[in-house]
Amino acid sequence: MLIDILALDGVFDTGLAAVQDTLAIAAELGREQRGLSAPVLLTRVIGVRRGVTTANGLKVPTQMASALSRPDVIVVPALGVKTPQTLAGALGHRDVARAGTLLRARQTEGVMVAAACTGTFVLAESGLLDGRTATTSWWLGPFFRARYPKVVLDDGRMVVRSNDVVTAGAALAHFDLALWLVRQISPALAAVTARYLMIDPRSSQVAYAIPDHLTHADAVVERFERWARENLFNGFSLDDASRAIGASPRTLARRLRVVLGKTPLSYFQDLRVERAVHLLQTSGESVERIAIEVGYSDAVTLRNLLRRRLGRSASQLRRLEG
Repeated sequence: MLIDILALDGVFDTGLAAVQDTLAIAAELGREQRGLSAPVLLTRVIGVRRGVTTANGLKVPTQMASALSRPDVIVVPALGVKTPQTLAGALGHRDVARAGTLLRARQTEGVMVAAACTGTFVLAESGLLDGRTATTSWWLGPFFRARYPKVVLDDGRMVVRSNDVVTAGAALAHFDLALWLVRQISPALAAVTARYLMIDPRSSQVAYAIPDHLTHADAVVERFERWARENLFNGFSLDDASRAIGASPRTLARRLRVVLGKTPLSYFQDLRVERAVHLLQTSGESVERIAIEVGYSDAVTLRNLLRRRLGRSASQLRRLEG
């Protein structure tokens, strides 16, 4: 497999290195396991210009993409920006437009296109994500939804494949994306590579999200978040929530959908999960007691919700903190 890593000016240092190192380790391990003289995968760092400067000021040589043979996959690492304001400015750079032209051309040639973190915005700018399901950095979900309404955003997931386009979540999801690519060659090779890197499989980034950080994007959603936290034990009522925050049920549901891509009940459950995880990791209370504290009548409901939302059991979440 030939994988091109498309580095743009201001690339996120860790993202670029994570993809490079993961693929390099997999190539070496694959060669040793199979007794091959040639690696099972090859990588090239390419660009729309000769050489880029990373977000931390390092100079990285790149090969001109236009002069190279067709790869099997192009990976776009993140841009080294963190806020909607700085990201919007970076997306206006002409290199992003040139990258979009390259990505569209390669996709029509049958090349798989992939990106992680803010690199997913580069794909979205090119139009390649229109009508597709994708993920992105959890804290940029509201900005992504507003900017790209034609994309179905599922920002709870770590890696999302939509036919020949693959997206991954925030920051260290570059490792998850690279391991996903290795898994297409060999699940066994991906497993041993993950062990060398000490990376556990992660299907969701929900456990890392900070719900109240997201709600600040909208006043109605922020008021609902405050009401929800005060009523986790009492249970959910859309009518009660609407009256308390001074918005109609329809307005509340619409604002939650636009900003967070969730229903009011789904977000209410997110907050229950957040509180339950906090108690699991900071107290010695039983799962049964914690379930009651976050508004569930039994531990089975909470255990099922944790597995469904986070992909981990209550005991696994406790071990993560320990």
